[in-house]
Amino acid sequence: MLNISRNIDKFLFRILEKQLVLTYATAPNIEKEEEFRVLNLKHVKGQVTVRRPAKKAEVLPPRSMQMAVDQDWGNVWPGPRTFHPATVPLPVRQGYSEKGVSPSKYGNAELMKIPNFLHLTPPVIKRQCEALKKFCTTWPKSLDTDEKCEKHFPVEVWSSTYCHSSPTIRDPLSRIVTVKFKLKALQLNARAKDKFLRLVGERYDENTDTVTIVTDRCPLKKQNYDYAMYLITALYHESLNVEPWEELKSEADMEQYIWENNASKANIEKIFGKEAKEIPQIQIYSEAVDKYMNEGESEYTINNYGEAVRRILNIPLTPL
Repeated sequence: MLNISRNIDKFLFRILEKQLVLTYATAPNIEKEEEFRVLNLKHVKGQVTVRRPAKKAEVLPPRSMQMAVDQDWGNVWPGPRTFHPATVPLPVRQGYSEKGVSPSKYGNAELMKIPNFLHLTPPVIKRQCEALKKFCTTWPKSLDTDEKCEKHFPVEVWSSTYCHSSPTIRDPLSRIVTVKFKLKALQLNARAKDKFLRLVGERYDENTDTVTIVTDRCPLKKQNYDYAMYLITALYHESLNVEPWEELKSEADMEQYIWENNASKANIEKIFGKEAKEIPQIQIYSEAVDKYMNEGESEYTINNYGEAVRRILNIPLTPL
Protein backbone atom coordinates (compact mmCIF):
# COMPACT_ATOMS: atom_id res chain seq x y z
CA MET A 1 0.00 0.00 0.00
CA LEU A 2 2.83 2.34 0.85
CA ASN A 3 4.47 1.76 -2.54
CA ILE A 4 1.20 2.44 -4.39
CA SER A 5 0.73 5.76 -2.61
CA ARG A 6 4.29 6.81 -3.45
CA ASN A 7 3.80 6.03 -7.12
CA ILE A 8 0.58 8.04 -7.18
CA ASP A 9 2.34 11.03 -5.60
CA LYS A 10 5.15 10.88 -8.15
CA PHE A 11 2.62 10.72 -11.01
CA LEU A 12 0.65 13.68 -9.69
CA PHE A 13 3.82 15.68 -9.17
CA ARG A 14 4.90 15.07 -12.76
CA ILE A 15 1.47 16.17 -14.08
CA LEU A 16 1.63 19.36 -11.96
CA GLU A 17 5.13 20.07 -13.17
CA LYS A 18 4.09 19.77 -16.84
CA GLN A 19 1.13 22.09 -16.30
CA LEU A 20 3.34 24.71 -14.71
CA VAL A 21 5.83 24.53 -17.57
CA LEU A 22 3.04 24.93 -20.13
CA THR A 23 1.50 27.82 -18.20
CA TYR A 24 4.85 29.68 -17.95
CA ALA A 25 5.60 29.15 -21.64
CA THR A 26 2.18 30.36 -22.92
CA ALA A 27 1.70 33.26 -20.45
CA PRO A 28 2.73 36.85 -21.57
CA ASN A 29 6.27 37.81 -20.59
CA ILE A 30 5.39 40.77 -18.39
CA GLU A 31 8.42 40.55 -16.20
CA LYS A 32 10.78 40.52 -19.21
CA GLU A 33 9.08 43.58 -20.71
CA GLU A 34 9.38 45.45 -17.46
CA GLU A 35 12.98 44.38 -17.02
CA PHE A 36 14.13 45.37 -20.60
CA ARG A 37 12.11 48.45 -21.36
CA VAL A 38 12.80 50.33 -24.57
CA LEU A 39 14.30 53.84 -24.21
CA ASN A 40 11.93 56.36 -25.73
CA LEU A 41 13.76 59.43 -27.02
CA LYS A 42 10.74 60.99 -28.70
CA HIS A 43 9.10 64.08 -27.29
CA VAL A 44 6.27 63.08 -25.03
CA LYS A 45 3.23 65.27 -25.38
CA GLY A 46 2.63 67.35 -22.38
CA GLN A 47 6.24 67.23 -21.19
CA VAL A 48 7.63 70.67 -20.42
CA THR A 49 11.39 71.31 -20.50
CA VAL A 50 12.65 74.33 -18.68
CA ARG A 51 15.67 75.91 -20.40
CA ARG A 52 17.84 78.73 -19.26
CA PRO A 53 18.01 81.72 -21.59
CA ALA A 54 21.32 81.87 -23.50
CA LYS A 55 23.47 84.86 -22.58
CA LYS A 56 25.07 86.53 -25.58
CA ALA A 57 28.52 87.99 -25.03
CA GLU A 58 28.60 91.71 -25.54
CA VAL A 59 30.84 92.45 -28.56
CA LEU A 60 32.33 95.92 -28.55
CA PRO A 61 32.85 97.74 -31.84
CA PRO A 62 36.43 97.79 -33.21
CA ARG A 63 38.82 100.34 -31.82
CA SER A 64 39.09 102.06 -35.18
CA MET A 65 35.41 103.07 -34.93
CA GLN A 66 35.88 104.66 -31.49
CA MET A 67 39.04 106.68 -32.21
CA ALA A 68 38.93 110.44 -32.04
CA VAL A 69 39.96 112.43 -35.07
CA ASP A 70 42.60 114.44 -33.18
CA GLN A 71 44.13 111.53 -31.28
CA ASP A 72 47.87 111.00 -30.87
CA TRP A 73 48.72 108.24 -33.30
CA GLY A 74 52.08 107.69 -31.59
CA ASN A 75 50.25 106.36 -28.53
CA VAL A 76 48.11 103.99 -30.62
CA TRP A 77 50.95 102.64 -32.78
CA PRO A 78 54.18 103.50 -30.91
CA GLY A 79 56.53 101.14 -32.74
CA PRO A 80 56.83 98.46 -35.44
CA ARG A 81 54.33 95.67 -34.98
CA THR A 82 52.18 93.22 -36.92
CA PHE A 83 49.21 94.68 -38.75
CA HIS A 84 46.01 94.75 -36.68
CA PRO A 85 42.80 95.52 -38.61
CA ALA A 86 40.80 96.73 -35.58
CA THR A 87 43.41 99.37 -34.73
CA VAL A 88 44.10 100.91 -38.14
CA PRO A 89 41.34 103.39 -39.11
CA LEU A 90 42.11 103.05 -42.82
CA PRO A 91 40.38 100.94 -45.49
CA VAL A 92 43.54 99.01 -46.33
CA ARG A 93 43.31 96.26 -48.94
CA GLN A 94 45.83 93.76 -50.22
CA GLY A 95 45.78 90.53 -52.15
CA TYR A 96 44.15 89.24 -55.30
CA SER A 97 40.57 88.19 -55.87
CA GLU A 98 39.27 86.74 -59.14
CA LYS A 99 35.73 87.94 -58.51
CA GLY A 100 36.27 91.58 -57.59
CA VAL A 101 38.32 93.97 -55.52
CA SER A 102 41.18 92.96 -53.26
CA PRO A 103 40.30 91.50 -49.84
CA SER A 104 39.68 93.95 -47.02
CA LYS A 105 41.86 94.30 -43.94
CA TYR A 106 39.81 91.91 -41.77
CA GLY A 107 41.11 88.35 -41.89
CA ASN A 108 43.73 89.32 -44.45
CA ALA A 109 46.85 87.21 -44.01
CA GLU A 110 48.74 89.14 -46.71
CA LEU A 111 48.77 92.28 -44.59
CA MET A 112 50.22 90.33 -41.67
CA LYS A 113 53.08 88.87 -43.72
CA ILE A 114 54.84 92.06 -44.72
CA PRO A 115 56.47 94.62 -42.38
CA ASN A 116 54.75 97.97 -42.14
CA PHE A 117 55.85 101.49 -41.23
CA LEU A 118 52.54 102.75 -39.85
CA HIS A 119 54.37 104.05 -36.78
CA LEU A 120 56.56 106.41 -38.83
CA THR A 121 54.12 109.26 -39.34
CA PRO A 122 55.48 112.83 -39.72
CA PRO A 123 54.56 113.89 -36.14
CA VAL A 124 56.19 110.79 -34.67
CA ILE A 125 59.33 111.26 -36.80
CA LYS A 126 59.55 114.87 -35.68
CA ARG A 127 59.20 113.83 -32.05
CA GLN A 128 61.93 111.19 -32.42
CA CYS A 129 64.26 113.67 -34.13
CA GLU A 130 63.77 116.13 -31.28
CA ALA A 131 64.71 113.38 -28.83
CA LEU A 132 67.87 112.55 -30.82
CA LYS A 133 69.07 116.14 -31.12
CA LYS A 134 70.80 116.06 -27.75
CA PHE A 135 73.07 113.27 -29.04
CA CYS A 136 74.03 115.12 -32.25
CA THR A 137 76.49 117.91 -33.00
CA THR A 138 75.80 120.95 -35.14
CA TRP A 139 77.02 121.06 -38.73
CA PRO A 140 80.24 123.10 -39.10
CA LYS A 141 79.45 126.55 -40.45
CA SER A 142 82.65 126.65 -42.51
CA LEU A 143 81.52 123.65 -44.61
CA ASP A 144 78.87 125.61 -46.49
CA THR A 145 79.72 124.40 -50.01
CA ASP A 146 80.32 121.04 -51.67
CA GLU A 147 83.80 122.08 -52.72
CA LYS A 148 84.86 122.67 -49.11
CA CYS A 149 83.35 119.36 -48.00
CA GLU A 150 85.20 117.55 -50.79
CA LYS A 151 88.47 119.27 -49.86
CA HIS A 152 88.39 118.45 -46.15
CA PHE A 153 86.58 115.08 -46.45
CA PRO A 154 87.70 113.57 -49.77
CA VAL A 155 86.68 109.97 -48.97
CA GLU A 156 83.02 108.96 -49.32
CA VAL A 157 81.79 105.69 -47.81
CA TRP A 158 78.55 104.15 -49.08
CA SER A 159 76.71 101.28 -47.39
CA SER A 160 73.14 100.06 -47.02
CA THR A 161 71.03 98.90 -44.09
CA TYR A 162 67.97 96.74 -44.74
CA CYS A 163 64.84 96.31 -42.61
CA HIS A 164 62.84 93.20 -43.42
CA SER A 165 60.99 90.29 -41.86
CA SER A 166 63.44 87.42 -41.53
CA PRO A 167 64.70 84.95 -38.90
CA THR A 168 68.01 86.88 -38.92
CA ILE A 169 68.62 90.62 -38.72
CA ARG A 170 71.64 90.43 -41.05
CA ASP A 171 70.97 90.90 -44.74
CA PRO A 172 73.67 89.61 -47.13
CA LEU A 173 73.62 92.90 -49.06
CA SER A 174 74.26 95.03 -45.97
CA ARG A 175 77.89 93.86 -45.77
CA ILE A 176 78.84 95.58 -49.06
CA VAL A 177 80.90 98.77 -48.64
CA THR A 178 81.68 101.23 -51.45
CA VAL A 179 84.47 103.80 -51.05
CA LYS A 180 84.86 106.72 -53.50
CA PHE A 181 87.45 109.48 -53.67
CA LYS A 182 88.99 111.86 -56.20
CA LEU A 183 92.37 110.87 -57.58
CA LYS A 184 93.60 114.45 -57.35
CA ALA A 185 93.17 114.29 -53.55
CA LEU A 186 96.18 111.95 -53.36
CA GLN A 187 98.47 114.61 -54.95
CA LEU A 188 100.57 112.10 -56.91
CA ASN A 189 103.21 113.00 -59.46
CA ALA A 190 103.00 111.82 -63.05
CA ARG A 191 104.93 108.59 -62.51
CA ALA A 192 103.05 107.64 -59.32
CA LYS A 193 99.70 108.53 -60.91
CA ASP A 194 100.44 106.31 -63.90
CA LYS A 195 101.34 103.43 -61.62
CA PHE A 196 98.29 103.99 -59.43
CA LEU A 197 95.97 103.90 -62.46
CA ARG A 198 97.56 100.66 -63.63
CA LEU A 199 96.90 99.08 -60.23
CA VAL A 200 93.25 100.15 -59.89
CA GLY A 201 92.41 99.32 -63.51
CA GLU A 202 88.74 99.81 -64.44
CA ARG A 203 87.89 101.16 -60.98
CA TYR A 204 88.93 104.63 -62.13
CA ASP A 205 86.48 106.90 -64.00
CA GLU A 206 88.40 109.35 -66.16
CA ASN A 207 85.39 111.60 -66.77
CA THR A 208 84.82 112.32 -63.07
CA ASP A 209 88.38 111.59 -61.82
CA THR A 210 86.83 109.22 -59.26
CA VAL A 211 88.22 105.95 -57.91
CA THR A 212 85.57 103.48 -56.73
CA ILE A 213 86.46 100.47 -54.57
CA VAL A 214 83.76 97.94 -53.63
CA THR A 215 84.46 95.32 -50.94
CA ASP A 216 82.16 92.41 -50.10
CA ARG A 217 84.47 89.50 -49.25
CA CYS A 218 84.10 89.65 -45.47
CA PRO A 219 80.86 88.69 -43.65
CA LEU A 220 80.53 91.95 -41.69
CA LYS A 221 80.29 95.56 -42.84
CA LYS A 222 83.00 96.73 -40.45
CA GLN A 223 85.43 94.12 -41.82
CA ASN A 224 84.77 95.19 -45.41
CA TYR A 225 85.30 98.85 -44.45
CA ASP A 226 88.66 98.06 -42.85
CA TYR A 227 89.63 96.01 -45.91
CA ALA A 228 88.76 98.92 -48.24
CA MET A 229 90.88 101.31 -46.17
CA TYR A 230 93.74 98.80 -46.30
CA LEU A 231 93.48 98.59 -50.10
CA ILE A 232 93.62 102.37 -50.49
CA THR A 233 96.65 102.60 -48.20
CA ALA A 234 98.45 99.78 -50.01
CA LEU A 235 97.71 101.30 -53.44
CA TYR A 236 98.98 104.71 -52.37
CA HIS A 237 102.28 103.48 -50.92
CA GLU A 238 102.86 101.04 -53.78
CA SER A 239 102.39 103.81 -56.34
CA LEU A 240 105.02 105.93 -54.54
CA ASN A 241 107.45 103.05 -54.35
CA VAL A 242 110.04 103.04 -57.14
CA GLU A 243 111.58 99.71 -58.14
CA PRO A 244 115.13 99.59 -59.54
CA TRP A 245 113.91 98.30 -62.91
CA GLU A 246 111.59 101.30 -63.27
CA GLU A 247 114.59 103.61 -63.59
CA LEU A 248 115.63 101.76 -66.74
CA LYS A 249 112.46 102.74 -68.56
CA SER A 250 113.23 104.65 -71.76
CA GLU A 251 111.15 106.75 -74.14
CA ALA A 252 110.43 103.73 -76.33
CA ASP A 253 108.87 101.94 -73.35
CA MET A 254 106.34 104.67 -72.65
CA GLU A 255 102.68 103.70 -73.02
CA GLN A 256 101.65 107.13 -74.28
CA TYR A 257 103.29 110.04 -76.06
CA ILE A 258 104.35 112.95 -73.85
CA TRP A 259 105.42 116.01 -75.85
CA GLU A 260 107.74 117.44 -73.19
CA ASN A 261 109.81 114.25 -73.09
CA ASN A 262 110.19 113.81 -76.86
CA ALA A 263 112.25 115.28 -79.67
CA SER A 264 109.36 117.44 -80.87
CA LYS A 265 110.00 119.87 -78.03
CA ALA A 266 113.68 120.13 -78.81
CA ASN A 267 112.92 120.71 -82.51
CA ILE A 268 110.46 123.53 -81.89
CA GLU A 269 112.90 125.20 -79.49
CA LYS A 270 115.63 124.91 -82.16
CA ILE A 271 113.39 126.50 -84.80
CA PHE A 272 112.44 129.50 -82.65
CA GLY A 273 115.77 129.73 -80.85
CA LYS A 274 114.29 129.98 -77.37
CA GLU A 275 112.72 127.84 -74.67
CA ALA A 276 109.32 126.27 -75.24
CA LYS A 277 107.59 128.20 -72.46
CA GLU A 278 108.52 131.49 -74.18
CA ILE A 279 106.98 130.52 -77.54
CA PRO A 280 103.44 131.84 -78.08
CA GLN A 281 100.69 129.31 -78.80
CA ILE A 282 102.99 126.52 -77.58
CA GLN A 283 100.30 125.08 -75.30
CA ILE A 284 97.87 124.59 -78.20
CA TYR A 285 100.61 123.02 -80.32
CA SER A 286 101.75 120.58 -77.61
CA GLU A 287 98.19 119.41 -76.92
CA ALA A 288 97.55 118.91 -80.63
CA VAL A 289 100.71 116.80 -80.98
CA ASP A 290 99.78 114.70 -77.94
CA LYS A 291 96.29 113.97 -79.31
CA TYR A 292 97.66 113.15 -82.73
CA MET A 293 100.20 110.66 -81.37
CA ASN A 294 98.03 109.09 -78.67
CA GLU A 295 94.64 108.90 -80.41
CA GLY A 296 95.95 108.09 -83.87
CA GLU A 297 95.24 109.60 -87.25
CA SER A 298 91.68 110.81 -87.78
CA GLU A 299 90.04 113.75 -89.47
CA TYR A 300 89.74 115.57 -86.16
CA THR A 301 93.34 115.04 -84.98
CA ILE A 302 94.81 115.95 -88.40
CA ASN A 303 92.76 119.16 -88.70
CA ASN A 304 93.53 120.05 -85.09
CA TYR A 305 97.26 119.51 -85.65
CA GLY A 306 97.26 121.55 -88.88
CA GLU A 307 95.47 124.46 -87.18
CA ALA A 308 97.97 124.39 -84.27
CA VAL A 309 100.92 124.50 -86.70
CA ARG A 310 99.45 127.56 -88.49
CA ARG A 311 98.89 129.28 -85.15
CA ILE A 312 102.43 128.71 -83.87
CA LEU A 313 103.99 129.74 -87.24
CA ASN A 314 101.62 132.70 -87.54
CA ILE A 315 100.16 131.48 -90.84
CA PRO A 316 96.62 132.57 -91.72
CA LEU A 317 94.03 129.95 -91.00
CA THR A 318 92.23 128.31 -93.89
CA PRO A 319 88.57 129.37 -94.23
CA LEU A 320 85.99 126.72 -93.38
